[in-house]
Amino acid sequence: MQIRVLGSAAGGGFPQWNCNCRQCAGVRNGSLRAQRRTQSSIALSDNGVDWLLCNASPDIRAQLESFPALQPARRLRDTALVGVILMDSQIDHCTGLLSLREGCPHSVWCTERVHQDLSSGFPLFNMLAHWNGGLQWQPISLDREPFNIDACPDLSFRAIPLVSNAPPYSPNRGNPQPGDTIGLFIEDRRSGQALFYAPGLGQIDDELLGWMDRADCLLLDGTLWRDDEMRLSGVGQSLGRDMGHLAQSGPGGMLEVLDGFPRQRKVLIHINNTNPILDEDSAERTLLQRRGIEVAYDGMSIEL
Repeated sequence: MQIRVLGSAAGGGFPQWNCNCRQCAGVRNGSLRAQRRTQSSIALSDNGVDWLLCNASPDIRAQLESFPALQPARRLRDTALVGVILMDSQIDHCTGLLSLREGCPHSVWCTERVHQDLSSGFPLFNMLAHWNGGLQWQPISLDREPFNIDACPDLSFRAIPLVSNAPPYSPNRGNPQPGDTIGLFIEDRRSGQALFYAPGLGQIDDELLGWMDRADCLLLDGTLWRDDEMRLSGVGQSLGRDMGHLAQSGPGGMLEVLDGFPRQRKVLIHINNTNPILDEDSAERTLLQRRGIEVAYDGMSIEL
C-alpha cells in the first residue's frame, strides 16, 4: 500500500490566509523554521497507478499539481484518480469536489449521514449532478465489516465510527451521531500490513484502541497541542473538544494514548496553524521526536 500525504494542515492551511499569529507571521517572514502546508487529504494506491483520495480539500488543485502520479497524461483528458472516500462532511474535507467537476462522474464513498449533509445543508451532490452525472454515491456501512473498492483490489477497507463534531450546516452539530465521522482501517492483503487513518478524532474508547493496536501505522488527528490553544493564541474561543479534536498534551491526550503503541509508526496529521509542533525548533516538536511521533508534511510518502 502506498500512501501519499497531499495536505497535512487543518482547515485554512498553514499559514492561514487571514491569520497573523506568531506562527503564521513567522513562516511568512522567514523567522520560523516551518514548512507550509495545505489542507488535509491523502491518496492511497495498491499499484502506484490508480489512486483513491481520502477527503478532497479546497487545495486539491495545487495538491494534484504537486504529485505527478495523479496526472499520468495517458490521453488528452486523464487522471489517475479512481474515487474519493469522505471521512466526514466538513467543508475543508469535501469542497475540493467542486474543483474536480470537469472529471465527473466520480464515485464517492461516504456514510449515509455524510451523504445527507452533502445533499441538504451543503448540497454538493445536488449541485454537481449537473456535470456529467456528478457524484455517484457509494454507501459506507458502520458494521465494521470489510468493503472493497474495485480499483484497489488488494486493499480492504473498514469504517470505524468516531466521536467528533459535525459541521455547522449539519443537524448533528453539537450532538455528534455515529456516521458523522469515521476512521478507516485499511489492510493490504499482500503485505498484511494495515493503516488506521483518523484526521478528525475527539474521543478514544476501548474499541478504537483495539483497531489502533491491529494497525502498523497510525495517521491521526494532530489538530491542537492544547485543548485551549485557540484561546491561548488569541484567535478564537473554541476548545478543542468543542470542535471534536483530542488535544495532544494533558491527561488522556493523544501523546499519552500513543505511548501505549510502541510497535506502530505514529504520525500526526490535520495540524492547526496555532499548533507549536509546526515550529521545528519548538520544545513541543522535540518532545514528539523523543517519543517517536512524526509530524506529517505535504508530499510525505508512506509504504506498507
